[in-house]
Amino acid sequence: MFTIFFLEDMDPFYQNISSFPTVIFTFLLVITVLYWLVAVLGFIDIEFLDFDLPDPDGVGAQGDGLSNPEMLAGLMLRFGLHGVPLTIIISFIALFGWLISYYIVHFLFGFIPGGFVSFLVGIPVLLFCLYLAVMVTAVVIKPIRPLFKSSQYQAIKYVVGQTAIVRTSVVDETFGEAILEDGGAGLLLKVRSTSGETFSKGDRVVLLEHLKEKNTFRVISEKEFLGNE
Repeated sequence: MFTIFFLEDMDPFYQNISSFPTVIFTFLLVITVLYWLVAVLGFIDIEFLDFDLPDPDGVGAQGDGLSNPEMLAGLMLRFGLHGVPLTIIISFIALFGWLISYYIVHFLFGFIPGGFVSFLVGIPVLLFCLYLAVMVTAVVIKPIRPLFKSSQYQAIKYVVGQTAIVRTSVVDETFGEAILEDGGAGLLLKVRSTSGETFSKGDRVVLLEHLKEKNTFRVISEKEFLGNE
């Protein structure tokens, strides 16, 4: 199946994905694919790249200047890039930017002289592709945004006090995920230990408390929880 990538007819494809500006999106797309593969294997959080942003409704409300996170939150709100994990947003931007840039290079760059001229033309093309990819991503994530809000609310409401199984290689005070069996595919939750305790993949932990500011659950071992009852 993969022999198609080694045919001589594929040479234009390799040229397009390795030429500027498509090579920027090619690199980003490869990184995101590797990231998702590692995340699926459980070595890192699926939301590893996420960071806490201020509530968009409260950005600048105090009138004492905007911090960098608030400026970023306002920028993401303006472009409609909110309400879903940052990793999903970056993945969509990488994919759409790559597709748009590839076809622009494929159909138009054949008429442009190579070398430095091609590089100069590629700069505005890169910015255009990035802007268009952001716009398309905003449209794509809009209908799925309520799904993340709903799933988060349901998880918080029903999972506290239940037992989950550690999914990642380790769970400590800064890192970790666990799966709560719900009769279906299971709920994937970000969990954190307390008091320096660590857990390994497959350990059973009890969800004690939801930490809203970081959207994580504080956990202890099932044995400790049962021993405290």
